[in-house]
Amino acid sequence: MAIEIKAPAFPESVADGEVAAWHKQEGEAVSRDELIVEIETDKVVMEVVAPEDGVLTKIHAQEGDTIESEQLLASLEQGAAASAPAAESPAAEAAPVATGAESAEDLASLLGPAARQLVEEHKLDITRITGSGKNGRITKEDILKYLKSGDADKAAAPAPAPASTAAVAAPVAPSGERVEKRVPMTRMRAKIAERLLDATQETAMLTTFNEVNMAPMMALRSKYKEQFEKTHNGTRLGFMGMFVKAACEALKRFPEVNASIDGRDVVYHGYQDIGVAVSTPNGLVVPVLRDADFMSIADVEAAIRDLGLRARDNKLTIEDMTGGTFTVTNGGVFGSLMSTPILNPPQTGILGMHKIQDRPMAVNGEVVILPMMYLALSYDHRLIDGKTAVQFLVAIKDLIEDPARILLQL
Repeated sequence: MAIEIKAPAFPESVADGEVAAWHKQEGEAVSRDELIVEIETDKVVMEVVAPEDGVLTKIHAQEGDTIESEQLLASLEQGAAASAPAAESPAAEAAPVATGAESAEDLASLLGPAARQLVEEHKLDITRITGSGKNGRITKEDILKYLKSGDADKAAAPAPAPASTAAVAAPVAPSGERVEKRVPMTRMRAKIAERLLDATQETAMLTTFNEVNMAPMMALRSKYKEQFEKTHNGTRLGFMGMFVKAACEALKRFPEVNASIDGRDVVYHGYQDIGVAVSTPNGLVVPVLRDADFMSIADVEAAIRDLGLRARDNKLTIEDMTGGTFTVTNGGVFGSLMSTPILNPPQTGILGMHKIQDRPMAVNGEVVILPMMYLALSYDHRLIDGKTAVQFLVAIKDLIEDPARILLQL
């Protein structure tokens, strides 16, 4: 019995997608729920799995092809897996092991999103991996098999040959051409670039700064983190939960920061859906915490961890990243001391957290070393006045410096 395998139904916000990588080739046996192909849209990478056991008889959309919602991707012969002979197409032949930097670059340019993420995560030397995909392409399954084999060594540059005494004094200039490589943007990276450019050109974006003393928050976390983790089934107490809850409280006090502009209308949102910026190998994504004002700190921490793991594994859905009335981003995890975050339209505000760093501060006429963090609020000046933006940021500062205010809503 032949079964048609189609692309997922795209929501209205996604016009089309692109076939990123086939994990099975024509003639190969597949199992139910086994990954067959990845579809990359401008927001997420979608995985299409086999609906039944069988053999992949025909691929109708090749890698790199643009496809529409529910378009036919492949045909599957149900129940033919047991009797099907091993495919003897060139795609199933083992690819020769490449040697040399140029071959490694060629292989890297052919990696799909999932395979590229595994290579970067484990720092693998792809010239040591045998590809089973089309034209020797290295698939996600090839990398997982290589990791399980125990032969996965960290990629390392070959040691330079010992130089002679005469050569040490006079370094020889490298010979050959200076190589450049042109690689097309992924759909997701291109869409991110487009949205960032639109944000800078279509909004009156301005940033205001303040600094917050993190000592009270750090003391609270140090005191309760073990008890918190035991009580909430392993959920760790971090700073993001507190900042999200502080942002929710401040948004209630300053509804303009939680609003959006639609033409000549201002849309005031009576709820707080907080976007949390997450960095992935494919680019920055902003999954949304729905009704964050009704979530406990433990719920927020657990949800952020879940969203982060799913973002890393390309498991986020378009629904996870749709909407949002305000965004929180934390550049401090990468060591950023200060930055000006870019708005995520149609939102009119975004809060930037940064690295906690000990600095000398004047307290009651004395110099005291305190753990300080710079906070940045970028906002759309078309809707939010400077006074409102500053008061909003000061409200978050007050809530963080005295965490009891968050619980008491003071």
